[in-house]
Amino acid sequence: MLLRRWALVFVLFVVAATSSCGQPEVEVRPPGDGPVTIAVPGNAPTIQQAADAAKPGDTIEVSPGTYGESVSLKTADVTLRGTDRNAVIIDGGGLRGNGVVVTAPRVTVANLTVRGFNLNGVLITGLVDENGGLASGSDGYRRLDPKKFPPLQGFAVRHVTASNNALYGIYAFDSQNGVIENNYASGHGDSGIYVGQCDDCNIVVRNNVAEYNAVGYQQANASNVVSVVRNRFSDNRVGMTLLSDYQEAYVPQRKALVAGNLIADNDAEKTPAQSDGAFGIGLGISGGQDNEITRNLITGNPTAGIVISSSEDIAPLDNRLAGNVAEDNEIDLAYVATERAPGAGNCLDDNEFTSSLPVGLNHAWACPQGGVKTAGEKWNQPSAPGGISFRDVRQPPPQPQLPESARTIAPEPPKITDKDTALPDDDLWSELTHDG
Repeated sequence: MLLRRWALVFVLFVVAATSSCGQPEVEVRPPGDGPVTIAVPGNAPTIQQAADAAKPGDTIEVSPGTYGESVSLKTADVTLRGTDRNAVIIDGGGLRGNGVVVTAPRVTVANLTVRGFNLNGVLITGLVDENGGLASGSDGYRRLDPKKFPPLQGFAVRHVTASNNALYGIYAFDSQNGVIENNYASGHGDSGIYVGQCDDCNIVVRNNVAEYNAVGYQQANASNVVSVVRNRFSDNRVGMTLLSDYQEAYVPQRKALVAGNLIADNDAEKTPAQSDGAFGIGLGISGGQDNEITRNLITGNPTAGIVISSSEDIAPLDNRLAGNVAEDNEIDLAYVATERAPGAGNCLDDNEFTSSLPVGLNHAWACPQGGVKTAGEKWNQPSAPGGISFRDVRQPPPQPQLPESARTIAPEPPKITDKDTALPDDDLWSELTHDG
């Protein structure tokens, strides 16, 4: 009996050793000397397994299905692309933190849906530790050490649907030379699209729709130049903000181009409430400087179309507003800089504004000199209505697919055209919204 027992133990040991060590790992990357396409689930059962196997130049092509995973892309020059934007779903299930995390240069994420994560849908960041993982503070709430964490160089997020993530839908942080275009973002507790903490950013945010977020688009300490053009920021609590924030590096925010956008009807109550409680505002500039705000249509915002304010002791300086049309707002332009940080040099040129706070800014702020150094009007904003959980915001409508012609475009900023910066119609991208 004892001999048989030892024999059984030996057999079990051999079987265990053989099963754990004797079988070769499955090769998920197709053979080839040059770039290849790794199919999910055809070659790899999960997106992460394909990402781990990918080499520079490869494409990870994902077939329809719901993938309950977080994906980390750490290899340069890789494309992650769904075959069907509306049917390829990376789902956090309310359990996972980030959806797709890009920490390598020149990566493209395209033609898929990312939803249900407790932090961000798509995160692009240069905050990488020595092991290639996210460094402490990568959520953006600690100051960046620019020498320790140089910015990620080159990225693209195209034709992505980001919905119902707790903080941000598409979040580019400590990154340069990128493009965020033709995306849809809804149901986020902070903002649908965010660009933060970079200097000499060279980032283009173009042709996106953000609705039913606390803020449609937010830009903090991202400067020189971020071009925000031909987007629709509607039916959020706040349409978009440019702000300087001491919580992040590169204070102050400056030199953004905001042109050709529709910023409309930002008074949606069935949205997540932001901590500062702002509501009913189209465009907010808080401590921003040297920004060019031109040919935007800003309409139907029941608190104010544009609000220019201080951020702590950071004054709003030398912002130029030209060729904008504001209509059906409670106030078209409100200037509420504090005595601690009074603004100066903000100027108006050929705008269609019918109301301002204080009265008479159209004349007092005429370009090129703009306004003299002064505090703004005392203003008590209306209180914001209570919000709902990001999980409860309604799901997005179907969105268009990535065109075949765009599948091989390099992940670098496109040139801005006259079409991008033209005054938009009041139905810009309406066919992509819930009301379209």
